Amino acid sequence: MTPAPLRVLMAEDEQLAAEVLEEGLLDAGFEVLTAPDGEAALEIARTGTRFDVLLTDLRMPRLDGRELIARLRAGRPELPVVVMTGYPPNGGKTELHDGSAPLELLTKPIELTRLVDAIRQVAKRD
Repeated sequence: MTPAPLRVLMAEDEQLAAEVLEEGLLDAGFEVLTAPDGEAALEIARTGTRFDVLLTDLRMPRLDGRELIARLRAGRPELPVVVMTGYPPNGGKTELHDGSAPLELLTKPIELTRLVDAIRQVAKRD
């Protein structure tokens, strides 16, 4: 039996980037829930909508990626996360990672194959 497609909650404030990423992820077989910022992503999560992986930008209005990760992992410490940013933190992913669950950090611009691999890797679906 084929496992259900991974559901990715994507928080990306750059609309064009979000559209391109969504299309590529859909083509790769994922289901994608899109949010224009961290606050909107948090609202989607609060409604009880199921998702397997968080894909988030770091710099966004209203609620940034770092805070989004912290708030979602407060309720789901095992939540796999892929962070995409043009401005990686000086300490790399260790600055974003508390060690409780898988986290990958990708620097923009991101190759779609690398992103797909990172999502599957954190979700343990390689």
